[in-house]
Amino acid sequence: MSNTPIELKGSSFTLSVVHLHEAKPEVIRQALEDKIAQAPAFLRHAPVVVNVSTLEAPFNWSPVQQAITATGLRIIGVSGCKDPALKAEIDRAGFPLLTEGKEKVVRSAPAEVQPPPAAVPPIAKTRLIDVPVRSGQRVYAPQCDLIVTSHVSAGAELIADGNIHVYGMMRGRVLAGASGDREAQIFCTHLTAELISIAGEYWLSDQIPAEFYGKAARLRLANDALSIEPLE
Repeated sequence: MSNTPIELKGSSFTLSVVHLHEAKPEVIRQALEDKIAQAPAFLRHAPVVVNVSTLEAPFNWSPVQQAITATGLRIIGVSGCKDPALKAEIDRAGFPLLTEGKEKVVRSAPAEVQPPPAAVPPIAKTRLIDVPVRSGQRVYAPQCDLIVTSHVSAGAELIADGNIHVYGMMRGRVLAGASGDREAQIFCTHLTAELISIAGEYWLSDQIPAEFYGKAARLRLANDALSIEPLE
């Protein structure tokens, strides 16, 4: 047992990001309530990050914050804020200012710089699960694909930053491209999921086309929307 009263460790979590394209509180609240009604088990009381990068400053953060929290969503941070005055207002309200992904700093190259040696591409690892995923279990594959060779029960959850393959009955919730990879795909031999998501775009079970339900299928994004085709 540790002698220290606390322990600080790094970790990672999958969060939904609410991208605001409108600063009118009532419009925001109604749009969020409509989204939550479509997937209440997935979104009700969910922790979210609010992205304000497309909103023109200045605007009043307080009523926007109140509109979001009135829906039951729990704001854990704000990203995409570039206006100093707005940053100060958000900071005073007690919300962390977050940066999504990695920022690239462009620097001018010195004269006659020799080209660097060719980079060795990183080896992409895959998380392999050979046992059934039971109800209430959550399996996460960070920065890689996830392969499940057995059944996934209702109430289970699969999350991967890459692709997801299920070679058994696929029930439960299945979220590929969890870190935002819009090239991620889902492959399964028996599609009976409660919820399917790729990079935040999702279908509930009643949105899955009837001709694919219970069948082998491949799902991916096309024109910023989920698409499905037979897995051959």
